[in-house]
Amino acid sequence: MKLHLSAPANLLLQSKIQITGSKSETNRSLLLQALYPNVKIENISNSDDAEVMQKGLNISNGVVDIHHAGTAMRFLTGYFASQEHKEVVLTGSQRMTERPVKVLVEALRSLGADITYEKNEGYPPIKINGKKLSESKVSLPANISSQYISSLLLMAPSLENGLELELVGKITSVPYIKMTLALLSQLGIENSFSGNTIIVAPKKSVDDATLVVESDWSSASYFYSIAALSDIGSTIKLSSYKQNSLQGDSVLAKIYEKLGVETVFEENSILLKKTGQPEMKSLNVDLADAPDIAQTISVTCFGLGIGCHLTGLHTLKIKETDRLEALYVELSKLGAPISVTDKDLTLQPSGNIKSGIAIDTYNDHRMAMAFAPLALKTELLINDAEVVSKSYPDYWNDLKLLQFKIQEIR
Repeated sequence: MKLHLSAPANLLLQSKIQITGSKSETNRSLLLQALYPNVKIENISNSDDAEVMQKGLNISNGVVDIHHAGTAMRFLTGYFASQEHKEVVLTGSQRMTERPVKVLVEALRSLGADITYEKNEGYPPIKINGKKLSESKVSLPANISSQYISSLLLMAPSLENGLELELVGKITSVPYIKMTLALLSQLGIENSFSGNTIIVAPKKSVDDATLVVESDWSSASYFYSIAALSDIGSTIKLSSYKQNSLQGDSVLAKIYEKLGVETVFEENSILLKKTGQPEMKSLNVDLADAPDIAQTISVTCFGLGIGCHLTGLHTLKIKETDRLEALYVELSKLGAPISVTDKDLTLQPSGNIKSGIAIDTYNDHRMAMAFAPLALKTELLINDAEVVSKSYPDYWNDLKLLQFKIQEIR
């Protein structure tokens, strides 16, 4: 599906948007529910990733196809490895078979897991024969994707001796690790995170509990971008959110304050208010703890005519696509003076934005959603726009609520 996007007739925007639960919180909660069936979950994400996670958890034997869902691949690897009598082959899309899983597999093997590669060493598909894991100490490089770490932490309470995890080096994506531990704490599972060591105690059962999933801050990022690119006085209300969020992407509120967007926390919602234009020529941000908002921020800065220097982006190379290279290609097509390395992105200030450019999305939901707000500044096309269903199926309908002009091109 190809979409043609152009700006609303009036750039003074006023709207209310309801965003479903965080994909990150949902998938963690679903795995914990599989370990402890008396746990209930409210405000589950309606994303493709959450759907394949639910389906995968219901399979005991056979092939589990998680398509493009990297979170599900990592979390289910740990889950199935620790579940006795479950035998599965965990696989996914072509891109998924190119995303490394070796670090996690080796860690699980050191705990006693029985995992083999079906095709290429270090990559899915993988065959898992679930068994009782008796070892309780393991180490991982600290600078890898937090999903590897969370995979181990989520299955840890089901192990007879719990888990002591040592992270070697400088830790990245700390908020996602803390999110996992906070959910364990909500279920009464004892844990600690001191220095580079995380300990999770074993727990055979938990009391009845309800995990309420906060709405997705990554999804909110696109509306921050829209607010930043709209006229002063625009307001966009998003629900359901809280000030003390578990999600690392909630740092958006502080970052976009520098880009002229104020965040007002109300009861179960946030109000985004466009209050002014950025005074800086370039925005410098370390996104090691929130790399998923790099695409949104770089597009926003380009639309505002300012530069940016984004660091801490080393994990973007192994996402749904190589996001740094994809950003370089697509922003360049629009006329942006941009350069990237394997861990950062630099955009020079520019006032020229080409019109009528078709944005390729690379099977990556965030490419489609991050570039869409630029329609406030220029007409553009989004190729394979249906990819947004991976995390935010209602995205295009919600843009229509803001009066974006969206036409499907056949």
